Amino acid sequence: MTGTRRKARQLALQALYEIDSVGHDAEEVVTHLLANERLAEENSAFISELVGGVIHNRQKIDQNIQNFAPAWPVEQIPVIDRNILRLAIFEIIFDNKVPVKVAINEAVELAKTFGSDSSSKFVNGVLGSVSALAKR
Repeated sequence: MTGTRRKARQLALQALYEIDSVGHDAEEVVTHLLANERLAEENSAFISELVGGVIHNRQKIDQNIQNFAPAWPVEQIPVIDRNILRLAIFEIIFDNKVPVKVAINEAVELAKTFGSDSSSKFVNGVLGSVSALAKR
């Protein structure tokens, strides 16, 4: 189960990266992405939920990033790190379906896989501060 959820988060991150960097329509990006993957309906729905949730709450999520990483204007954070943070903050503050530690761990693993050498430390530090807001 963890493997399929991690793969779903990777695909959600891929969609968010494309939406953020190229400006494509979120629904079209997700539809195209899912058409190229063989996923269980549950995981397809999870990806759509994550991407839709981040897009819907992006302004509030970005405000949290700004509050907890004030030295880094959100638009200056590398695109991959910014979207890993958005995904995790959505799961921690807005979605509340996974334990905070799981959301942080998944984000750090995404940062290790797709980010720069310092991404995982940056993501972990910001999310450690954000986790204080979680109502759990």
